Amino acid sequence: MKLMKYYREAKDELGKVIFPIKEQIRNAYISVIIVVTVVALFLALVNVILSFIVGNTIS
Repeated sequence: MKLMKYYREAKDELGKVIFPIKEQIRNAYISVIIVVTVVALFLALVNVILSFIVGNTIS
């Protein structure tokens, strides 16, 4: 009986969920791509600067 009650309540809660529309998913996807690209470029720049500094320090 508890198992049936659990599934019934789970189904009721799932009915309350608001799923994102296509446009929201696309916007989130584009935002993630932009943020990941900016962070990757920043880390690449930091890597180049630090490599230059270490290379000149060791030489």
